[in-house]
Amino acid sequence: MRRKLVIIGAGSAVFTQGLVADLIQQEGIGKWELGLIDVDAEALENVVRLAELMIQTKGADIKLSASQDRKDLLPDADVVVTTIAVGGRRAWEADVFIPRKYGIYQPVGDTVMPGGISRAMRMIPVMLEVADDIGHLCPEALFVNYSNPMTAICRAIRRETAIPVIGLCHGVNETEGYLADFAGLPREQVTTLAVGLNHLTFVFDFRFDGEDAWPIIQHKLTHLRGSTSAGLPADNRFSWSLYDIYGAYPAVSDRHVVEFYPERFASGEYYGRKLGVDAFSFEDTIASGDRTYEEMIEQAHGRRQLKDYLFHRAPGEHEQLLEILKSIQMDERKVFSVNMPNNGAIPNLPSGGLLELPAVATGRGFAPLCIGDFPDVLAAKIAKHLLINEITVEAAVTGSLSLFVEALLADGSVSDREVARKLAEELLRAQKRHLIQF
Repeated sequence: MRRKLVIIGAGSAVFTQGLVADLIQQEGIGKWELGLIDVDAEALENVVRLAELMIQTKGADIKLSASQDRKDLLPDADVVVTTIAVGGRRAWEADVFIPRKYGIYQPVGDTVMPGGISRAMRMIPVMLEVADDIGHLCPEALFVNYSNPMTAICRAIRRETAIPVIGLCHGVNETEGYLADFAGLPREQVTTLAVGLNHLTFVFDFRFDGEDAWPIIQHKLTHLRGSTSAGLPADNRFSWSLYDIYGAYPAVSDRHVVEFYPERFASGEYYGRKLGVDAFSFEDTIASGDRTYEEMIEQAHGRRQLKDYLFHRAPGEHEQLLEILKSIQMDERKVFSVNMPNNGAIPNLPSGGLLELPAVATGRGFAPLCIGDFPDVLAAKIAKHLLINEITVEAAVTGSLSLFVEALLADGSVSDREVARKLAEELLRAQKRHLIQF
């Protein structure tokens, strides 16, 4: 029997390409129908053309369907994946460029600080509508969200609809590999435990063949201190400084982590560079996304040869999805890093908090691991941002300017209430056509 996987926001070229490649190469979980949905007709046409080419090139047995209206494809879906970005890269630019006028610099701007909070305002209402449709049209489907801001979106859906969405991000998996490489260890023999919020998840247990591997990391750092004036790795210096203090390394390293510590980087100053400008350039990120999309169009329309790398197992947001589906389908009980309610799994964090934590993918769904020794000093940082997230969600759900301002102030990148109000009002004006609740 053919199972049905639906992607809402399929015009997200990199994700869809990666998932199609994985479906082509997958073994052991049967035949699939892939439903592609995007409200942008041109983006949908391009990604459908590319998917068809990939499937035909490899002679894969994948049924393809597409629509601009999700209600056409949601009925009978077994898995629904959301990768939407309301307003696309142009709206994302406004999230980051407008705060720069107020001296606030972000390298990413999709999770916290003004950029992330602004993004939440336009993402949450749309995602609640999507969740409502899933609840009516395919209530038994596994609902997986990849859209940012991950924590705010998943919390809003759980709070407002009770639909059991799961958030996935490859950040912890990527960081596990980064630490293994730094230690000179084979990735496949390294395991970790990590708890926190999406883009600020602390890897506090790091093992090689079951044995504590932090001493190997420490030995490498000690050697490095003897050979460099900085004393810490040149890449991700801030994250390594947190490891020095807490004995835990934050995922996903400096590009994301610095945004949770705006007080440490006044006016965006980052070790002699400017965040989002010459340190993790935001403009380069946007330009890269535009180039990738243009390349997809060229390949989809036959103006450029279909690249062989499209069919290789590549890292990215999609990379663990089929492994998770197989673990659930076969009840393999493998452990993955997922975003879901705490529900007491981490005793020193709020039970209702939406956390990124290790969970077992079982035939009954996800079961979080109970971790009783997550350090209190790290829990305090996570708990603070859980409260900020609640204010953000409430502002997005109710369309409250005053709560938007409170979220900006609580986040810490703005300390003056009048400045926060002006910034909030300017962001709302810039994103007005995407803000149905205001």
